[in-house]
Amino acid sequence: MALTFPIELRSDTFTKPSKAMKEFMFSAPLGDDVFEEDPTVNLLQEKAAKMFGKEAALFCTSGTLANQLAIKIHTQPGDELICSSKAHIYNYEGGGIAFNSGVSSRLIESEFGTFTVDEIEENLNQDNIHFPRTKLVSLENTVNKGGGSIWDENSIKSISKYCLENNLKIHLDGTRLFNALEVTKTKPSEYGTWFDTLSICLSKGLGAPVGSLLIGSNSDIYWAKRYRKIMGGGWRQAGLLAAAGIYSLDNNISRISEDHKHAQFLAETLSKLPWVEKIYPANTNIVIFKCISKAVFESVQIFLIDKQIKAAPMGNLQLRFVTHLDLTFEQVAYTAEILKQYKA
Repeated sequence: MALTFPIELRSDTFTKPSKAMKEFMFSAPLGDDVFEEDPTVNLLQEKAAKMFGKEAALFCTSGTLANQLAIKIHTQPGDELICSSKAHIYNYEGGGIAFNSGVSSRLIESEFGTFTVDEIEENLNQDNIHFPRTKLVSLENTVNKGGGSIWDENSIKSISKYCLENNLKIHLDGTRLFNALEVTKTKPSEYGTWFDTLSICLSKGLGAPVGSLLIGSNSDIYWAKRYRKIMGGGWRQAGLLAAAGIYSLDNNISRISEDHKHAQFLAETLSKLPWVEKIYPANTNIVIFKCISKAVFESVQIFLIDKQIKAAPMGNLQLRFVTHLDLTFEQVAYTAEILKQYKA
């Protein structure tokens, strides 16, 4: 296969719809989704809900919207949620926890963005008028800032049980959940039993151009739809985009393991380079590595851009590569060779 440029490694959001996906999109029957009359949107929502063993789902413009709706339906202003200090809902959703829901965040520190029941219990507020009420626990799988780390499923089960016993809601930011499921081989329907709500993204590892889904009970999705409308998230003939989501769920889950192999190949290369101080375990499709100095951090980005390779800075002298379905092995192998050529 011919080597094409630029080589896009900043995010798996840069994927383009394939010819087959486009053909499927443009053949989709359409209607008005605000009136719940777009048959393709309805089909996607029913498909996702059934996949995770839930009653209903809501097609949203983005994972951020899906997550923010989940926070809104599970909390009241003045409440508090517990999440990792690395969580996407805290770091990358524009302060939406406070802006949209009036909720404060209790952050649990950890290297890979995971935590335990004991840590939740330590951060759970007492029933006291001086403290916000703890109402929601949010997990992220895989953890973006944790290098695509995967939650231990026994930990998830323990947390789920604890939340049920302590009248806490539990939400999963499952933006790259299918990457985790590829590794653990867990059925989505089993995953659904551990959470009140889940969000899944169609426009990252699955390659659709737009969209995420919030999945939960009929009641939760009823309220989520109302809040989506308030936030301006209602849309009309959205079936064109929903069709891409259906196509991605039917055709692009099975190939995710290829992305993981590409990430591991890059991680193995980086682990041998003297200018790399640290690298996160590449368990899925994300490779995060730390440079030995600010000078290296800055110069290696210039070097890569000159070679038409795009990486994403993550702060703290860290860079990120994300592999995806538009990335060929030839591009991965070229990137590895270029990394070897860089001299600090």
